[in-house]
Amino acid sequence: MKRAKFKLDKGEKNKRAFKKIVASGEVPGIIAYADGEPVGWCALAPRENYPLLENSRVLARIDSEPVWSVPCFFVAKPYRGKGVTGQLAKAAVAYARQQGARIIEGYPVEPKKGRMPDPFVYTGLISTFQSAGFVEALRRSETRPIMRYSIGSRKRP
Repeated sequence: MKRAKFKLDKGEKNKRAFKKIVASGEVPGIIAYADGEPVGWCALAPRENYPLLENSRVLARIDSEPVWSVPCFFVAKPYRGKGVTGQLAKAAVAYARQQGARIIEGYPVEPKKGRMPDPFVYTGLISTFQSAGFVEALRRSETRPIMRYSIGSRKRP
């Protein structure tokens, strides 16, 4: 969904649109559970499913390789800071691998100093991706690296 439409449809319209995606059978991401209750989610799909990435100067494609992307996370407030995002990143790699992906990308932030407020780290932190086995592949911005996890390759970018 394009950013302008997302902003325009904020709230109930976006909830309905998301429910429609789920009902269609499309897998829009991975859900984390604690005691049977959903506590977190990460978006995951082939990169071309995310027009915002495709049109970004900072997060533009590195090469022509087909990649799956992990563009954002959501973790319920009581579960933040407890490793849920890292587990979601690892689960995203496992799921993408099952779907035949060879490269998974993430687009975290790396704060210049100190802790950033939660609303600004919805793309994840560089440390989360590093702990899940991703390595920095390219950086066009001081605070926005492109991280990659390569499946079936001895060397990662």
